[in-house]
Amino acid sequence: MIDNSKHYPVGVSSKISISDDKTLIDLFYESVASFQDLPAYESFGETISFNQIDTFSYQFASYLQDSGVKLGDRVALMSPNCLPFIVAMWGILRTGAIQVNVNPLYTAPELKHQLLDSDVETIVIFSGSTTTLSEILNETNIRQVIVFNIDDLLEKSMPSSPVAASLENVVSFRDALQKGAQREFNIVDIKPSDGAFLQYTGGTTGLSKGAHLSHHNLIANVEQFLGFCGDLFSQGNEVILTAIPMYHIFALMVNAISFLSLGARNVLVTNPRDIDSFVALWKSARPTVFTGVNTLYNGLLHHPDFSSTDFSRLNVCIGGGAPVIPTVSASWRETTGVTIFEGYGLSETSPVLTLNLGIDGEFCAGIGLALPNTQISLRDENMNPVNDGDSGELCVKGPQVMSGYWNNPAANTAAFTEDGFFKTGDIAMQDNNGFYHIVDRKKDMVLVSGFNVYPNEIEATVSSMSGVVECACIGVDDDKTGEAIKLFVVKSNISISKESIIEHCRVNLAAYKVPKQVEFIEELPKSTVGKVLRRELR
Repeated sequence: MIDNSKHYPVGVSSKISISDDKTLIDLFYESVASFQDLPAYESFGETISFNQIDTFSYQFASYLQDSGVKLGDRVALMSPNCLPFIVAMWGILRTGAIQVNVNPLYTAPELKHQLLDSDVETIVIFSGSTTTLSEILNETNIRQVIVFNIDDLLEKSMPSSPVAASLENVVSFRDALQKGAQREFNIVDIKPSDGAFLQYTGGTTGLSKGAHLSHHNLIANVEQFLGFCGDLFSQGNEVILTAIPMYHIFALMVNAISFLSLGARNVLVTNPRDIDSFVALWKSARPTVFTGVNTLYNGLLHHPDFSSTDFSRLNVCIGGGAPVIPTVSASWRETTGVTIFEGYGLSETSPVLTLNLGIDGEFCAGIGLALPNTQISLRDENMNPVNDGDSGELCVKGPQVMSGYWNNPAANTAAFTEDGFFKTGDIAMQDNNGFYHIVDRKKDMVLVSGFNVYPNEIEATVSSMSGVVECACIGVDDDKTGEAIKLFVVKSNISISKESIIEHCRVNLAAYKVPKQVEFIEELPKSTVGKVLRRELR
């Protein structure tokens, strides 16, 4: 592997001291003591201070403890970005329980699998998701349902979805806080090795698996991330806009936890798909920091009012979850004056493995350098290291890597190399500067006449065409070549034709990479985080 430490930010080492005796609760207590009455979170124009989070989460932890929740139990949290998510999270963690993060838009079968797999008995759930829960509740081990409304902790008389009529004996979040306030909480002896989160993978290749992340995993990644960024952020002065859902590991570690430790004001976006409200919120919040996936950046750029926004306070933008397309990155910098720093990681790695802050302040392509204390090895199909300049599966070791999947020894055996590296399933290469580049997902690779074709390259090429909003490609069966490329395109210019796209590809790509089929669609299917779902296109 090429030495990349020379391109680390000034004053940052490739090896740092990671806290071995610290838990997330320790981080929380330190943050509350340091920032007290400063605004910590904002939702629908209302703010909640660090001291208030401390008080409310203490009350919630007291209620959970009194109801029987103890160290090591799993408690599900099914919530969009809102204040109850934050209070519930710190309440759950204070009891020593393991939080199971659940997508509030899950279908009944998806929810049932996750609740049964994690053996959850208590769920904290947004009222708008209770209908889904009611469909499968009797098929799970759930014994306690705590329901919150978006208006809880806001007192703005906002309308909220009704609780499913078939659910009985539910406890309201407000009642739980009131009852918890009347009880004394017994502090739990939580160790760094204890579980903090079960973070379920997307399940793109089958049933989702729960990555078992400890307090130490998260603390390590917070310290690695902030240590690598050096003086990029200022304590007590940052305003971060959180549109990525916090049940996703990216926003959970970076936005919800790292920036809490920095004393930032965190402005929550509950529904980023409401792009009009999102842009209006951006204008009023005037963030200093923004994190997002490529589709989120692209959506903002295509909103007619976004370019007129005041970006004078914006300093840092980070892209993750999916590759940032070069044309989107260039357009973002032209519009806002700020470069998107691309990062890379997975649910299984807490999540950040690499980050690209450029070289000497100048933009360069790729996912960047390994965070401190992170070992990366590119392996061939036989799990042998590849030669410099060659691509291979990105495998990793580090304190942020999970201990394993929850109750899934077979998956754990398959996920790690014999020498203990976690196999990411991503194909990567390292350039002469030591920066890593993701070529593509191993499972998304298309084999055309024996040649490996990576969808990312084709998508980046077609996205550079004026009038193409976004695109995605997959492999389809072909009698002559085994597989062929099919491209799905969303366009804003009606003059763009299938022929013009194919001709553009012929000019810029090798012949075997040129799509054989092009289909125009209104919108690409995406996950709630904004990742394009190629499996649905298939």
